[in-house]
Amino acid sequence: MSTEKKADFSGVTASVDSTAGKASKADFSGVTASVDSTAERVGGTYTVQKGDSLSKIAKQHLGDANAWKKIFEANRDVLDDPDKIFPGQTLKLPPQ
Repeated sequence: MSTEKKADFSGVTASVDSTAGKASKADFSGVTASVDSTAERVGGTYTVQKGDSLSKIAKQHLGDANAWKKIFEANRDVLDDPDKIFPGQTLKLPPQ
């Protein structure tokens, strides 16, 4: 065992002085919030029918057969190949 006496810090006090001014409380009285519905941004859904293709659906619902790429991109979570859609599939339609 050591016979050395350990330092006694029990009487030590501390204080902090700052040159910074006291900050006032934040005023949130002018804050507003809004929530947009994703349904309006998506453009709706479409259930694939027999004989449908993405370009046919694009022409019918978006007014441009070349917009099939937008439908494909909006449905990458369920479509791997734009040529492989099946009756009964529900597809998200992008906004026009």
